[in-house]
Amino acid sequence: MPSPYRAIFAAPGTKAFSAAGLIGRLPISMVGVGILTMISEITGRYAMASALTGTLALSAAVIGPQVSRLVDQYGQRRVLRPATLISVAAVAGLLLAAANGLPDWTLFVLTAIAGCVPSVGSMVRARWTVLYADSPRELHTAYSFESVVDEVCFIFGPIIAIGLSTTWFPEAGPLIAAVCLMVGVWLLTAQRSTEPEPHPRETTGKHTSALRSPGLQVLTATFVATGAIFGSIDVSTLAFAEEQGHKSAASIVLAIWAFGSCIAGIVFGLLHLKGRTERRWVLGICAMAVSMIPLLLAGNLPFLAVALFVSGLAIAPTMITTMALIEAHVPRAKLTEGMTWISTGLAVGVALGSSVTGLVIDAAGARSGYVVSISAGVAAAAVAFAGYRRLTRPAQGEERVSDGDGDSSEQRADRVA
Repeated sequence: MPSPYRAIFAAPGTKAFSAAGLIGRLPISMVGVGILTMISEITGRYAMASALTGTLALSAAVIGPQVSRLVDQYGQRRVLRPATLISVAAVAGLLLAAANGLPDWTLFVLTAIAGCVPSVGSMVRARWTVLYADSPRELHTAYSFESVVDEVCFIFGPIIAIGLSTTWFPEAGPLIAAVCLMVGVWLLTAQRSTEPEPHPRETTGKHTSALRSPGLQVLTATFVATGAIFGSIDVSTLAFAEEQGHKSAASIVLAIWAFGSCIAGIVFGLLHLKGRTERRWVLGICAMAVSMIPLLLAGNLPFLAVALFVSGLAIAPTMITTMALIEAHVPRAKLTEGMTWISTGLAVGVALGSSVTGLVIDAAGARSGYVVSISAGVAAAAVAFAGYRRLTRPAQGEERVSDGDGDSSEQRADRVA
């Protein structure tokens, strides 16, 4: 039986835009940790380094959806290239400012401007969505593949950034990340044949945000809590590894966590499950929440690694299902913006989760940081249950990626299966 993953790459241009997307997406997991490592290496001020990474996350959360909204209106090439130039210039300025000891406020201003970085993953997913709008099974597999690519980036990105900044020179991590971003975006936007058609305002007659969709509001709110899970686990695991006397092992443990999600994403892409998408999504959120409990019981790094691997199994399937729900609840003319709002929710959650966890760890120790992870998981499940009805209501208004009878591609997939 032919592999579903091989089948999705049969369409012209798919290999090229996927490769470009991989290069352009890798910096997303490199810039923040690269800045953190750079500042700590140059100044030794971890509080300052953490504040800058939080500034970058919040800036991207604010600016990212606006960039994606412009992409929906004017096209990827016209918007992504100037946005990338602004972001890369800001990163370059930050490196120079840090190396030359300029005042702290200049670092924060430049970091905030660097948040103009586009959501390359959303741009690639938008291309898959247009390409396989009428082929639900292929689109499901494409979303699964993208989730696997995300996990690969988050496995190797931080390792590359930290390695460059600690073994070469402090600014190397963010510098290489900026170069990859520039190269990836330029290669992606050079491929015009697979670029989604823009939807100018004058043709849609709408000036509203995609976030006005009740379904997208539920998804975004849930992923703020989910981002808090991610942020708290990152900080708690680093602190726990340091308490155990093996701080460098934290990157390996976190890579095992991402590897669990990667494996689950690959398997999930081979499946065509029956039943309502909304129910699968709620079950995925609940599985993530429950999988936080063993983390609090970890007494050593090997146990923690196993617990995180199991926890990671729920991540990619939930993300894949989320993208299918966005497709069902967001107008086609605002699809890229809709996907970016999920990334925004995650970014806000990561910033909040890491900040709160740092306070908890300072007060009660590293293992207590996982209490924040459990609390965030409970909050995510509560929001998912509270918003379930909104997700089950049919989306109204503008044209969506659907067939003639109004079903989304994921709902058609359920019917076909």
